[in-house]
Amino acid sequence: MGKHKPIYDPSADCGDYVVVINAKHVGVTGRKREQKLYRHHTGFPGGLKEATMEQLQQKNPEKVVEKAVSGMLPKNRLRQVRMGRLLVFPDAEHPYADNIMKRYDTKIPLVTQSID
Repeated sequence: MGKHKPIYDPSADCGDYVVVINAKHVGVTGRKREQKLYRHHTGFPGGLKEATMEQLQQKNPEKVVEKAVSGMLPKNRLRQVRMGRLLVFPDAEHPYADNIMKRYDTKIPLVTQSID
């Protein structure tokens, strides 16, 4: 959302891009992989389509992460703008490696300083 920026305004979107890698290796607990259903309607009569998480992850692994994030965002005008800044890749390689400023997959080394 950009709440960490000095130009933050609730009605404007000031957020950053988010890059998610290894979407094909998403793990879930229990039997969600077989039981969780993703539904959409084509718009035609009888056009309700269902797919399990396992089927969707084999066909398009990015969609599982995108649908999860989309469901957590507020349902307002800024939702599609924020989803446009979410970049999901099925594997570790992506074209934005040089642009990433902050990583959350590595531990930050603790620095201890003694005050003399």
